Amino acid sequence: MCGNREPLYRAVVDIVEVVPGLHRIRLSGTPAYLLNAYLWLDEREVTLIDAGDLGHGPQILSALERVGRSPEELRRIVLTHFHVDHTGAAAELAEATGATVVAGAADAPFVRGELPGPPPVLTDAERPLFEQATPEGKSPQGPPCRVDREVSEGDSLPFAGGCTVLEIPGHTPGSIGLHLPRQRVLLTGDTVAGSAGGPPILGGFDVDRERAWRSLRRLAELDVDVACFGHGDPFHGDVRAALRNAEDPLG
Repeated sequence: MCGNREPLYRAVVDIVEVVPGLHRIRLSGTPAYLLNAYLWLDEREVTLIDAGDLGHGPQILSALERVGRSPEELRRIVLTHFHVDHTGAAAELAEATGATVVAGAADAPFVRGELPGPPPVLTDAERPLFEQATPEGKSPQGPPCRVDREVSEGDSLPFAGGCTVLEIPGHTPGSIGLHLPRQRVLLTGDTVAGSAGGPPILGGFDVDRERAWRSLRRLAELDVDVACFGHGDPFHGDVRAALRNAEDPLG
């Protein structure tokens, strides 16, 4: 889910440790449904997964402080896809901290602003929700941000003892997931969403819904205990079964 709004966010609503070392930040002040960013804390550095919406920089910096870390420790920002509600504060944070910015190779030109990002192909159920979150004439694309490293399937990122990049196109052409095998954790970006009090669902608002479904089914093959989403609450338990049974309520 995405939009393009003026900066107006300040206080962090909620920070929860999902598993030791991984903190979920629930970002406030946005029409995007239960928008999340994540902090991974290594001994001497921090990794941010997704960077919130326009103006969310202060919330993320506040979250760093609340977990006892400094902006100087933010070593990398990993963007799961190019939409503004996940890249909105990336350029601001990268400039303020010197962090390396990482994105999927196919989405990197959209993150940099070199090309216009493709819009989602909306279902009838999605259209009014998208129009509510995205004012007329605005793009779902975030402000341009440098990308220091483009990643592809199987690449390894040096945090959490080794994070494996998964190419999961469909929501956007270059959407990526992150597998933390030592912690048995999966971060899905917007390919999957947490539903209100229920099992995970297809994220929706996709450029290619069938590819998104194939990506979701591929994620369902991973043996993990926790799934973390771009929107909605993390899922703890039998992730494979939950993803195999995921539905598409907006399809």
